[in-house]
Amino acid sequence: MTYCVGLCLKDGLVFLSDTRTNAGVDQIGTFRKMSLFQKDKDRFFTLMSAGNLAITQAVKEILLQGQLLNGKNLWNVESTHDAAVVIGDAIKQVYDRDHKALEKAGIDFNCNLIFGGQIKGERPRLFNIYSAGNFIEATPETCYFQIGESKYGKPILDRVITFDTPLNLATKCALISMDSTLNSNISVGLPLDLMVYEKNSLQASKLVTMDESNPYFQMIHQLWGEKLRSAFNSIAEPSWSGATPSRSIASPAKKMGAVPIHRASKAIKKVAAPVKTAAKASPKKKVATKSKR
Repeated sequence: MTYCVGLCLKDGLVFLSDTRTNAGVDQIGTFRKMSLFQKDKDRFFTLMSAGNLAITQAVKEILLQGQLLNGKNLWNVESTHDAAVVIGDAIKQVYDRDHKALEKAGIDFNCNLIFGGQIKGERPRLFNIYSAGNFIEATPETCYFQIGESKYGKPILDRVITFDTPLNLATKCALISMDSTLNSNISVGLPLDLMVYEKNSLQASKLVTMDESNPYFQMIHQLWGEKLRSAFNSIAEPSWSGATPSRSIASPAKKMGAVPIHRASKAIKKVAAPVKTAAKASPKKKVATKSKR
């Protein structure tokens, strides 16, 4: 599995990916999920991948070779949107070639990509490209995408990231998001690739590969755990007695009543009343009488 996160912000873009692949507990590998494309101060793109490694590598190779897809490739398109279309076409080409063989082998066609960058004269843009080759674009309201094991790192992004978040703060947030994922999921692992793109630079000025020896990531890992525990311990425990109103957990809900408790009814034993039967009358003895003559 993997975890990749991309952020599209006012001042630029942030990309972060792990490098672990997992085909079972005894098939753990390290493969780079991030690829960079740059052309003479004219354009700069970053691509991150998740899904079936053979599929994503095949798509990446088509792009690296500069193969023309409907007359276009990453080096001649006029907009980042058109570049996303080229990547979608590359996915479709791999699908047309491989999907029947994959179906026979019982393997899903799984390919999910985060792609972003800038062409000179336009703003930085970010896209999430799916297995079908279609895609969506990030907006100021929804300014980040995740692929792979996204659930563990999402809460911190939701609480911190906005379109106006400075790049350095966004970088810290992305790394905390990754650390939370590393801590909770064994299928995501170090080293990490981090790319911070400053708007209009059209180059990889802030690019680093991080492992467990990186001092900043070590600090993130240690302090984030400590601060979480400290914040947890600073929150008061619930009061069931109602003695402290601000901590009362037993206050009734406004929209619903108490949960009904269904008690087992006591079994009533019915004792059958004795049946009264009529006693048979015994025959009366006839007393012989002497007649008077």
